[in-house]
Amino acid sequence: MNFSWYIALRYFRSRRGDSGFLSFIKFMSIAGVAIGSAGLLIALSIVHGFKSVIHEKITGFAPHVTVHSFSGQFLHRADTLTVHLSSMEGVEEVQAVLLAQVMIQASADISGTLLKGISGDKDVTDLAQYISRGTYDLSQQPSGFPGLIIGSAMARNIGADVGSRVTVFALDGLPSPFNTPEIEQFTVTGIYQTGIARFDDNFALAGIESLKSITGAGTNQASMMEIRAGNSRHIEQLHAEISEQLRFPFITESIYHRYRNIFAWVDLQEETIPLVIGVMIIVAAFNLIGTVLMMVLERVRDIGILKTIGAKSRIIKKIFILEGVFVAVSGLAAGILISLLFYWLQSQFGIIPLSEENYYMSTAPVQPQLLDFVIVSGVTLILCSVASWLPARIAASTDPVQVLSFGK
Repeated sequence: MNFSWYIALRYFRSRRGDSGFLSFIKFMSIAGVAIGSAGLLIALSIVHGFKSVIHEKITGFAPHVTVHSFSGQFLHRADTLTVHLSSMEGVEEVQAVLLAQVMIQASADISGTLLKGISGDKDVTDLAQYISRGTYDLSQQPSGFPGLIIGSAMARNIGADVGSRVTVFALDGLPSPFNTPEIEQFTVTGIYQTGIARFDDNFALAGIESLKSITGAGTNQASMMEIRAGNSRHIEQLHAEISEQLRFPFITESIYHRYRNIFAWVDLQEETIPLVIGVMIIVAAFNLIGTVLMMVLERVRDIGILKTIGAKSRIIKKIFILEGVFVAVSGLAAGILISLLFYWLQSQFGIIPLSEENYYMSTAPVQPQLLDFVIVSGVTLILCSVASWLPARIAASTDPVQVLSFGK
């Protein structure tokens, strides 16, 4: 073993000759590094988890790219558009939909929502996986009314449940004796819950034929084209290609633009939380200056002896830099163990609950990444090495004659 490593390791392990105060300071330095590194690793895993869950929910629930008319009027020749968009590389599914702002009334109350009509029971989104009660069924029901799927928040607001009969009112413009609302009745067949209030409060799904009478749409007309990308990582690229092919009067919009406020909120967490907690590591690292300096003062006689028997200044400096590194490694190892324990507890028991209304999920998600461990470990070791350099330099510049005279 290298001489510097051997001496540094003996000093770090040794309890003899250490004052109680030095042992306490060493312990606090290790604890500081452990808490800082664990806090940063946990924060990063939660931020990654948030981003992943939010991205998965939004890209699963909403279409990846939409195409609508600049004027807000119906798109004509929807079948031709469907064939054209389906032929583009990167497109998995395309569907024409009808949209209507409606009021839905049940036994308890009435509430407004955006009603979407699709053809058949196949949707380009993954809404079916979010059905919490009932089934994904938009067909004609035994009651004689078509099926309707609503969000859990709306179901609570209007007092509806699976099997409830609801009335839908649609009005184009201001009500008057000459402008009466279109009225349709539906049977609630399914209730979905995504955890995102923006979806659960304001969205309902029905068959496209049911919406034709409400919207006044003709054959082969649609309010919007909805596109699902084959790979969610290529949504923006697909959006750019569709925008290039479908110019004015078509307007294309990606999911990232449509829900930019939610994605911006997630990005803000990703930028600020690690920055704040990262300061803890910096503070803990520079606490090592005092710790290693105390080690130097405690070992000042040993330094004189080492220099007397021929140890060069660079050897002395290396010994005390290694002392700081050993403290950092001990704290880092403890921090990693703490973070791994937290990951297991959170994934198994959900020890950190969240308000689903505010955070779109009931427990804090964790998604640890190997790169985070590498970066946090590397930065911590570098900072601690730099922090140890100043007291190590002081130790290396010690005059052995004065030290030994002082020790008598």
